[in-house]
Amino acid sequence: MMKNKLKLLTLAVLGSTVLFSCGPEDETYKITLQNPELFHQSMKRLTDVIVHDIFSPPVASRIYVYPSIASYEVLAANDNKYRTLAGQLNGLESIPNPEDENINFNLASIHAFLKVGTTLIFSEDKINTYQESLYESFEEEGLPLKIRKASLAYGDVVANHIIEWADKDNYHQTRTFPQYTIQDEEKYWKPTPPDYMNGIEPHWNKIRTMVLDSARQFKPKEPENFSLDKNSEFYRQLLEVYEVGNSLTEEQTNIARFWDCNPYVSHHYGHAMFATKKITPGGHWIGITAIASRKSESDFAQTVEAYTKTSIALFDAFISCWDEKWRTIVVRPETLINKYLDEEWVPLLQTPPFPEYTSGHSVISRAAAVILTSLYGKNFAFNDTTELEYGLPERQFESFLEASEEAAISRLYGGIHYMMACENGVEQGQQVGTFIVDKLQMKKLEGETTSVLFKQ
Repeated sequence: MMKNKLKLLTLAVLGSTVLFSCGPEDETYKITLQNPELFHQSMKRLTDVIVHDIFSPPVASRIYVYPSIASYEVLAANDNKYRTLAGQLNGLESIPNPEDENINFNLASIHAFLKVGTTLIFSEDKINTYQESLYESFEEEGLPLKIRKASLAYGDVVANHIIEWADKDNYHQTRTFPQYTIQDEEKYWKPTPPDYMNGIEPHWNKIRTMVLDSARQFKPKEPENFSLDKNSEFYRQLLEVYEVGNSLTEEQTNIARFWDCNPYVSHHYGHAMFATKKITPGGHWIGITAIASRKSESDFAQTVEAYTKTSIALFDAFISCWDEKWRTIVVRPETLINKYLDEEWVPLLQTPPFPEYTSGHSVISRAAAVILTSLYGKNFAFNDTTELEYGLPERQFESFLEASEEAAISRLYGGIHYMMACENGVEQGQQVGTFIVDKLQMKKLEGETTSVLFKQ
């Protein structure tokens, strides 16, 4: 099945007359390797494995970012339009220079992406099987052995460099840190139904950031003071969640479900329990990146640039948001509504297992939207088809920022966030995204060149 899909992709590329002209049959690999669909499908394979392995949203952002950076760095080593991220991302040093004139940098880029990705997931066989089929299809198209060897060798070199850098981001150390100890005060987060799971990633703020100076660089406004006084702002927002949840329109329901993006939703029927898996919120924005890249007809390098810049924003935005979540540890609406307003009340969406403030969707969606706006423009209209494979219809947006605003308000409709978490989360994400756009320079300055250029 995989091999047949790859052959269909090759035929689609060869049928294109817009960008490429056909060459000798034994060099069709050159045309295929220029096709950005190769990178799109590799990213999609990584997303599928993230869903299968049920990674939490913060961890998923880490799985997206390091392979993307590896892929980008390979291309930047040979493309006179792009700058290395070494010295721009915290702790990243320059990759080794390419030394073999037989390197095909697109192939090396894909290989680096897949190798780094394989080290970050559980189901390595799913990536390995895909990779073997992909490379076999290139050989059938006439890829010379010397080019294959040189390209994969350089991909290995860069991948190993990125893996070594990734290993120093404190992720492995945080695996040994203690779980959050539940506090009795009512203002603090408590595990929620139906599974009452432990809090996810209470130490994520200790992960090394990419561009941000620190996890707390863009600390949002303080949440409203906890109070059950009916005249308090906190109580007003609590009541708002309850009342909105009880009077949802069809459109509000559709919006909430579309942006749910909960990687693990459990279902209980008597003594039986099963779970459904979906993409993470970061995975949804990776999907939007794919849509934008295809619509704009981005070439291979532009496609990698978009994924890389977006994944960097997602990664830093999650660190920023999780720092605030586990600093303020705000209780979820469901906990208080069940205790003080309606013990039978259930939110439309299943409450995820971590503190309420700020809204992760609001922060990361806005940060990603700011990045994509910087790449494709303020009025980039698109149909978001990301959720089709999960049984949800597409939604239309006039801009990335509009989509991010809908993602934010969806959490109120879903019954899992107060308005303050949505609104202040958007502001937090805006700050993160703007900082990255201003600081991260991926395009080369006029007159800046790359010392080594190979054109295979």
